[in-house]
Amino acid sequence: MSNPSSGRRHPAILRVSAIGVAGLLSALMVTAVAPPITADQSDRAVVNAPVTLLTAPIGGEIDTLTALPGRDVRDGDRLAQISNPRVDRGTLISLEEKASDARQKLDATRAKGASDRAYIASLEAELASQSEQLKLQFQSQIEELRARVSQSKAQTGEKKALVERQTSMVTRNAASMDMLRPTTQQYAAATHNADAEGAKLNQKIAQLDALNRGIYVGEELVALNNLAQKRRDIELDAKRMEIEERQQSAILSDLEHLIDAEQKRLASLAGADVLSRGPGKVLTIGAAMGRHVNAGDTISSVVDCDKRFVVAIFSYRQGQNMMPGTRVRIDGSTFQTGIVSAVLPKTSDKVDERFAVPFPQTERRELYAIITPEGADEAGASVRQAQASDAAACPVGQWVTVTRDNGIVPSMSITWRRLGNLMASWTRDDGRNSETAQNHPVDADTHRAGMAQPQASRGDGNWWSRTHTLVSR
Repeated sequence: MSNPSSGRRHPAILRVSAIGVAGLLSALMVTAVAPPITADQSDRAVVNAPVTLLTAPIGGEIDTLTALPGRDVRDGDRLAQISNPRVDRGTLISLEEKASDARQKLDATRAKGASDRAYIASLEAELASQSEQLKLQFQSQIEELRARVSQSKAQTGEKKALVERQTSMVTRNAASMDMLRPTTQQYAAATHNADAEGAKLNQKIAQLDALNRGIYVGEELVALNNLAQKRRDIELDAKRMEIEERQQSAILSDLEHLIDAEQKRLASLAGADVLSRGPGKVLTIGAAMGRHVNAGDTISSVVDCDKRFVVAIFSYRQGQNMMPGTRVRIDGSTFQTGIVSAVLPKTSDKVDERFAVPFPQTERRELYAIITPEGADEAGASVRQAQASDAAACPVGQWVTVTRDNGIVPSMSITWRRLGNLMASWTRDDGRNSETAQNHPVDADTHRAGMAQPQASRGDGNWWSRTHTLVSR
């Protein structure tokens, strides 16, 4: 026969279980939804730093690659060397051909100019020699003409005296007019002869004066005039050669400058070094030895660990409390305090490309708090010494916990995680204590007292693997 009390007990147990489950679910919903809106603490924070992309300046093949992930680099260090044997030298060959033609024309012009100048010198020497001879000839002719002029004047005077004597005789009727008339004619002829000789003298004097001034007039100076005209023609040709020489020199100079520039361009295209543009650590390698790359392809990325910062996600309701200048605590990294430097409502893929790891994804009504660390955590020096040197020096990609100073509302995810870790530690501790209490009871009590020590941060591990995981995400 069934017990009626047991029948009444089962509905009560079911009712209590349902109420307990509902209460637990309600508590979970409340703790999962309400606190994140006003929480002063966030574990959705990651250490980040700006990254510099080193790209290939030219297209070619990678000959050497010295960049290794995690390696420290300084400003100007060579990370890779690229060579390009298939450089188009058609432009350089064309410029060199034009320069050769211009050089040949310049040499020909200089030779023609030198020949013209030598011809001009010979013409001047010949012209000067003939001019001296003509000057001597003119001087002798002038002396001869002066003598003739004097002779003509003397004859004219003689004829004049004879005419006067016969005129006097005719006046005295001592002679007839028939005798006077021929004498008068002879006197007139002598006078005209003297004038003619004087004119010839003046002509020779004028020719000599013109010859001294380089003017060649007269039949005797026709040859000199031809030589002078030829000299002027050659002088004009020599000046034209000088002008052409200057033009060819300018053209050749321009071509040589273009050839130098083209040679430098080809040298820059034939080989180039990929140099670091600042100190930091090599984050990723985007190429391999012997691989062909195009200009602009990413060879490596260098993260600047000296400019590291923390990106933390908070609710938009915490925007007023997380204004720039707010001090925060940072748990799980090599530094323990920081100052909010900026608050961003959102980010983009283009912005993420400038940093070592992408910003964590935000939900609706959440914002980013950019935190600049104040210094290293001296209290955790022993922990940092136990970590790898790279991770301690540049903890990029490390997840941390950020808490506002004087914050009173914790993050429930952190609280639940700490409770879970505490329960797990107590569970493990009970198993250990059951064995320790039998042999070393004092040590078990000491171990229980040690559970009050703070838990180790979850920032251990190789940060490079975490960084690559975040980048792949």
